[in-house]
Formats: sequence, C-alpha cells, structure tokens
Amino acid sequence: MPWTTSDKVMELRDRHVAVDVVVDTLDGWRRHVSGRNASVLAFFGFLSIFPLMLAATTILGFVLEGNNDLQQRIIDGALADIPVLGQQLQDDPASLTGNWWALIIGLGGALWSSTKAFVALQQAQDDVWEIDVDHRDAMPKQRGKALLGLLFIGAAQIGTIVITATVNAAGLPIVGRLALLATTVVINILVLAAMFRYLTAADATWSDVWPGALAAGLVFSLLQYFGTAIVQLIRDNASDTYGNFALVLGLVTWLSFLAISSLMSAELNGALVRHREGSLDRVQAPDASADERAGRPQPATS
Repeated sequence: MPWTTSDKVMELRDRHVAVDVVVDTLDGWRRHVSGRNASVLAFFGFLSIFPLMLAATTILGFVLEGNNDLQQRIIDGALADIPVLGQQLQDDPASLTGNWWALIIGLGGALWSSTKAFVALQQAQDDVWEIDVDHRDAMPKQRGKALLGLLFIGAAQIGTIVITATVNAAGLPIVGRLALLATTVVINILVLAAMFRYLTAADATWSDVWPGALAAGLVFSLLQYFGTAIVQLIRDNASDTYGNFALVLGLVTWLSFLAISSLMSAELNGALVRHREGSLDRVQAPDASADERAGRPQPATS
C-alpha cells in the first residue's frame, strides 16, 4: 500500500483540501515518473543552452553594433541574470559582437537541441495528464509544438530585453528594478501558462493551467534572479576537485531546479483538476479490489 492511502494520510486528506491536493501532487510525481522526465528535460536544456547563448549574443552583436550605451544597459539589465553569460559579458562587453558563422552554428545547434527539450516537455506533460500513448501527438505535430515553444521563449526574452532597456533609460534605479522584477514574473507566468496549455496532447483549459503557471512563474523568477549566484557558489565549492567541470555541475544543477519546478507545477495542475472532478485515488477505498478501482462491473451476488 502506498503511503498516500495509509489510514493516517487518508484521514488528513478527508479533512483538508490543501493536504489532499498536495498529497496527490506528490503521488503524481511518483506515479508519472516525473523525476526521470525532469532529468531528461534538464539534459536537453543543457545541450541547448550554449548554442542558444551563442546565437543570442551574436544577434545582439549585430543589433547593438555601434551603440555602446544601449549595449551596456542591456548587459547590466536583462543579460545580467543569465548564469555564466551575464558575468562574462559584464567582464568583457567587447565580446558581444556579430559573426555570421557563429550565428549559423548557434541557430542550428539551438534548433536541434531545444526542439528536443520541448518534445521532452510535451511527453512529460502527457504523462502528468495520463494520456494514452496511442492518443498522443505524432512526431510532426510534436516538432511543430516544439517550435511554438521556442516562439514563446523567444518572444519572452525579447520583451524582457526591451522592457529592461526602457526601465534603465528612465533612470529610476530602485523603482526600475522593482518594476523589472514584477514584469519578469508576469512574463514567466504567461509563458509557462501557454506551454502548460499548448505543449501537451491533453485538452487542458486556461483555468486548468493557471495555478501551476503562477507557482512555476514565481520559482522561475527567483531562479533567474539568483541563477548566477547558484552557479558561482557550486563552481567555487567544487572547483578544487572538479576544475572547469564545476561550471558544468553548476549549470546542470540550475537547469535541474528549473525542470523540477516546471514538472512539479504541472503535477499540481493535474491534482487540482482531479480534485475538482472528484477523480482522486482517495475516492476509492484503499482496500477496494483492482476491478472496483478500475470501474469494471462486478458479478451480481445473490
């Protein structure tokens, strides 16, 4: 018997809605093997982060060529919270230059690895919503949705950069940073809601995905804000043992936090929907037979 259906836990779940939803969220993480899915997501995220950085810095190098003032504002603003890249650009702003070969290689590598990451996200969300394998999207549709996910991310980053430049240009340090932080949270919530809504074969509605999007958006914003510090802390503590590989450990840890928070938030959405529809596992008695739990008819008794 799993711990989620033990007598004590069942008693608490019957008394408190919040406990019921939290327990089902954790149980969904176990049943859907979301820990494994988070590892796959972090892996492909790691493969995509370097070509994406290469492409992004190259594009910015073309766009900002000759505009040193705007270049410095963007480096100190939107790019400052990106682990590794932000610190490198702050130390050497001249490295933000345009190069056609770097752009081609970066876009090609980013397109392959990032679409794989978004396909992994779709498969993980299909597991969360318990979509039968035969009813999931075919590969062409999955790749199309992966490109849609890239569009969401790209639009969000462009919006963040534009807003950062505007806030910095206004010359309001404290108010500007607060406004930027609030805007980042809103953008993250909107992007995650769109991905929870569209990057799955499930027929999820906006009301189904908003709770998880709100939770993940807040966590994502914190991880973005403290991302550089997290990577630097791991790098400093592990550099004596692992050398340059400490940087990889820091990035993988940061990406793992992002993957875990996104899938845990997706599990929260699933648990809330099951609770609303009265289909949580607790509806069936823990000692019910397999046929009863599956809803199959029982033979008549005299």
